[in-house]
Amino acid sequence: MKDSDWSNVIAHVDCDAFYASCELVRYPQLKGRPVCVLSSHHAIVVAKSYDARALGITTGMPVWEARKIAPQAAFLAADFRYYGLMSGKVFSILRRYSPEIEIYSIDEGFLDMNGVRSLWRRSFLQLADDIRLAIRSETGLTASVGIAPTRTLAKMASEANKPDGILVLPASHIDRFLYHQAVAAIPGMGRNRTALLRTLHIHTASQFACMDEALIRQLLGRQGVTLKYELNGHPVLPLETIPSLPQSIARTASMGEVSGQRSLLAAHLSWHATRLVSELVAKSLLAQRIDIFLTLASGETNRVDMVLEVPSNSLKRIMAVVKEGLMRLFRAGERYRGCGVVATRISQQRSATADLFGLMQADCRQTTLMQTVNQINRKYGDRTLSLARVQGIRPRQVLPRFCYPLLIAR
Repeated sequence: MKDSDWSNVIAHVDCDAFYASCELVRYPQLKGRPVCVLSSHHAIVVAKSYDARALGITTGMPVWEARKIAPQAAFLAADFRYYGLMSGKVFSILRRYSPEIEIYSIDEGFLDMNGVRSLWRRSFLQLADDIRLAIRSETGLTASVGIAPTRTLAKMASEANKPDGILVLPASHIDRFLYHQAVAAIPGMGRNRTALLRTLHIHTASQFACMDEALIRQLLGRQGVTLKYELNGHPVLPLETIPSLPQSIARTASMGEVSGQRSLLAAHLSWHATRLVSELVAKSLLAQRIDIFLTLASGETNRVDMVLEVPSNSLKRIMAVVKEGLMRLFRAGERYRGCGVVATRISQQRSATADLFGLMQADCRQTTLMQTVNQINRKYGDRTLSLARVQGIRPRQVLPRFCYPLLIAR
């Protein structure tokens, strides 16, 4: 490959069927069986292995329907703490190959590979294979790797060779690659945009890449023009190596039953608020608005927005507004099936400006307390320490769980 093929180099690494694959790592006896990972209370399928997908099981399918399709499948409860540990191991491997990494999701990321080839003295094809084999040998997971001049092409390259594949796409091969890719394969295109382009007889990524820029802007706006440039090998979308602040953090769930008991709703909301505060503290974030909602048996949702006096991650302060929100929302005689707490107006704790009345300073003791609670719960398991009022909630996890800590021997 010529140096002119690589004015810019981006790699996209995507673990294959991540949640299901994680379960197969810790339960190797399930190899050969379709695997489905379930939502809380085991209501729907949230992830599945490739062989489960081949049988017709889809994400969001009710469990009863999935069991009819594949009674031989293994149906396992989701264990997001375990998946997080596995994700951390994968990204620690990726950091060996590039210091510039964008964590795109729990199971995929982008790497800036500029200058890496000369450092390792290996071709990009060899580096892609090295990454794939390192992930497999050290975690037991398979991953697909795509390397290309732009992040859009790199993602398409990894998707084109799934599972457990690699594809290196130099600039001189882009046209041939796009000729065989449908418009729907372009990241960010979406169903509606794909349907719109088909009315203009644009069916392949190659045809889209050759469209008139003014027409694309008229039809799809700035994002469509960005995709055109990216598909033609001109990088426009930078890697976001510094995680952006979340717009919101939510902790919600069905209660697993329909009830009109206020005490049960209070217990579930307290549990959600505790988990919410735990994440805010762990990530050194503050929130200034808390959205509390109750879901009725009919599916209708009632909600109220509560604004905190100061940005906070204090359990005491947030629990107070959650309690007030429940008082406003609860109606005797109504029956409820779920509830939740959502934090918005998120900010970094380190950049917070102290208030005149010392409220934020007073919250610091609560933050220190929650940090201690987090440490104990990480070491000994969730709910080792929790509010007394949530102890009566029926545990949502009833299937066999993994014993922590996760140890990887080589």
